[in-house]
Amino acid sequence: MILATTPQRPTPLVSINTNTSEHRRHILQILTQCTSISQLKQVHAYTLRTIPLDHPDALFLYSRIIHFASLNDLDYTFKVFGNLQNPNSFIWNTLIRACAHSNDRKGEAFLLFHRMVKSVEPDKHTFPFVLKGCAYLFALYEGKQAHGVALKLGFDSDVYVNNSLVHFYSSCGCLKDARKVFDKMPERSLVSWNVMIDALVQSSEFENALRMFSEMQKVFEPDGYTMQSVLDACAGLGALSLGMWGHAYILRKYESYLDFDLLVNNCLLNMYCKCGSVDIAVQVFERMSRRDLNSWNAMILGFAIHGEVEAAFRCFDQMVNKRVVPDSITFVGILSACNHRGLVDEGRSYFDKMVSKYKIRPVLEHYGCLVDLLARAGCIDKALDAVSNMPMKPDAAIWRSLLDGCCKKNADIEFSEEMARKVIESEGSDTSGVYVLLSRVYATANRWDEAGMIRKLMTDKGIRKDPGCSSIEINGVFHEFFAGDTSHLHTREIYDFLDVIEKRLKAAGYVPDLSHASTVDELDNGKRQSLKLHSERLAIAYGLLKKPGIMDKLTNTIQEEVPICILFADDTVLNGETSEGVNQKFELGRSALQSKDFRISRNKTEYMHCRFSQHEMRVVDKRL
Repeated sequence: MILATTPQRPTPLVSINTNTSEHRRHILQILTQCTSISQLKQVHAYTLRTIPLDHPDALFLYSRIIHFASLNDLDYTFKVFGNLQNPNSFIWNTLIRACAHSNDRKGEAFLLFHRMVKSVEPDKHTFPFVLKGCAYLFALYEGKQAHGVALKLGFDSDVYVNNSLVHFYSSCGCLKDARKVFDKMPERSLVSWNVMIDALVQSSEFENALRMFSEMQKVFEPDGYTMQSVLDACAGLGALSLGMWGHAYILRKYESYLDFDLLVNNCLLNMYCKCGSVDIAVQVFERMSRRDLNSWNAMILGFAIHGEVEAAFRCFDQMVNKRVVPDSITFVGILSACNHRGLVDEGRSYFDKMVSKYKIRPVLEHYGCLVDLLARAGCIDKALDAVSNMPMKPDAAIWRSLLDGCCKKNADIEFSEEMARKVIESEGSDTSGVYVLLSRVYATANRWDEAGMIRKLMTDKGIRKDPGCSSIEINGVFHEFFAGDTSHLHTREIYDFLDVIEKRLKAAGYVPDLSHASTVDELDNGKRQSLKLHSERLAIAYGLLKKPGIMDKLTNTIQEEVPICILFADDTVLNGETSEGVNQKFELGRSALQSKDFRISRNKTEYMHCRFSQHEMRVVDKRL
């Protein structure tokens, strides 16, 4: 005998339960069990069938539905919201927050806030969401309106609102307004200090950021977010000693963890690379159990700015082998490395690979690296071809690279004048750099009358050339030098030491290139003197004087290796030399120093770092 059975229907997520006392609890329970938007829609439909909109519990239940919907489907959230008659502040805040956190609807956050003010009074939770959306869009006018409403409602003393205001103003570039809000805060949390310190760092106010960090330590213990900002400030200043203290603090704080936060590790990489300690950055990088694209980019850029070109190439190859796809920042680092060494063919190859293999659309920074590479190598025609093929308008930096290339390669005067005109047009104002470069073009061609006219024109227009400025950190103390500086306490010893170096170099047969040492027609002795007054020379000489026994070591090294003069072999010092010549001399000089327990690496655009055994010295060129 066969028994006929009726198949059992699957149990729906929502079961009908109209018991008034348990109904609200039942809906809230099934809401927490939703794992998809389709299930949420079932709950919404069930709520519509069983609870009318004018029921006392309806507003609360719909606020929960909107909350869950906002995490999954913003369009559906707006549909639910549109059917509510009198949404409360929580529902408005939920929708504003969802827009502020979205990728493509941040602009609607303020529009919702504008509608909200007309019907419901905002609370202290409203403003952080609105201001976040305004900060992302740099909507200064709208954010100031929200600030005004917050003041009218008496939230000027609320710590959460004020934290959001500080972040908003700093994001919009209004650091003074951010600081004004911070200074007036009657109560500050750790977040308040973190936001203000980060605002100062993002505005390149590194010294003020570290001062504020020192003040913060009197009331709060730094957390991971604080240390990220502090490490970035140390990177900006080249303050290795303080950066190493920050590293030690992080090690103590997170000693029970197997790995630090990825962002903190990336900040450490950036700090050590920019402070000249690439070897320590490598140690941090190798010990990281987890790396992202930013980690690889930090190392590639670090190697590039220190002239470790082969290491940069190896790091790029390792990254690709690890199946990490490079981005535009990666190729900025690689092209910078090629530029540093003057590797024209390699640079063009990587540029083509970026476009053809990785489908990365070149931006202004990539073209800037390529044009500068070609111009420095004397390939002015190829550099112009690259500029003509750019899909965007060249900026002043690109025209200045061409002008600098013309200056060093004795290019046609008319062409150099055209490049100078392009720089002035691009910058929109007169700056000293273009006039100085143009005067050097005239000086190279022995057209001293035109060079003098350029200098006179600068004087008539009130344009002053900023003097070269370099600073050196010795045992945690910074010493700053300007070109021709005589204000330092040990000025006499510094210049006497430079005289000793010059005599040794002359005896070894070294003859400096004086063609660009001055832009006026003067005797060679005057040009030699102008080179002698270079701020980097003064800073490095003082650092060497502070190293015990340095004179004997340096004397022996000079006798053994003529290019020890490459201690100063930056193309901002040995003006007029080709990049290949400068790099060859530098590499030879560095080899000589390394054999004497010295270690030198240099960056011709940001800083020169000199590290000696058991002694830290770093020279930072602040001219650019």
